[in-house]
This record gives sequence, structure tokens and C-alpha cells, in this order.
Amino acid sequence: MGDWLRELADARGAVVDLHPTRETMSRRAAVGRAMRARDEAAAFERRWPAPPSHEDLAPSFTWSQLERQLADLADSPMKAAMARDLISGLRKMSQFKPPEMVLREILCTSWALLDEGFQPELDPDYPHEA
Repeated sequence: MGDWLRELADARGAVVDLHPTRETMSRRAAVGRAMRARDEAAAFERRWPAPPSHEDLAPSFTWSQLERQLADLADSPMKAAMARDLISGLRKMSQFKPPEMVLREILCTSWALLDEGFQPELDPDYPHEA
């Protein structure tokens, strides 16, 4: 992912567009997000190098199982509903991150959903299931 992304960023900086379209701005934002995700993953891997290959693996589970368990552990219907969206976002970004980084994000998501001090309120503009 690094080389083509770096080339795209270099090309982006070489072309001066005084009146970018909404599509151009959207593409630039997407490239910026991708570059930040790549940099975050690289920094994580520098801090937490891959473990030796002879270590035991953790049991596997599916994304839907993870979502189901987090929703079940949540202490409110709002948090249970949030589990679906949070796991969906994590799942989409997981392909760009090392497995241990995904594990860390699962743990952080779990912590937020299980925090008794965090009690979100329903946003009337948020589409939700009745």
C-alpha cells in the first residue's frame, strides 16, 4: 500500500488546483485518511513488533459473534445498538491494520461499551431501528 499511496500523495502535491471540485476534495480527503491509517499501523508495528511464529494462536471468532457478545454485555439498549456500528467500522478498517492493532481496538471498543459512566443519549437525527 505504501508505494502507490506515496506516489499519489506526491502527485497530489505537484498539481495545483485553485478550484477543486467536490469530487477532487473528497479524493484528497480519502488519500489523507489512508495515509494516516498507514502511518498509524506502521507506528504500531514499530512499537509492538510481531511475536515469534511459534507462539500459540488465540481461538478465532466471527465479526457477528463479536458484535453479538458486545451487544449482550452492554448495559443499555443504546450501547447495544452502538456495538453494531462500532464493530462495522472496525471491521472495515481491520484489513489495513496488523492483527494485534485490531485486537487493541476491540479491547478499547469493549471498554467504552462496558463503561458504566458512559451513557449516550439517543440523537433524534440518527436513523435507528424502531
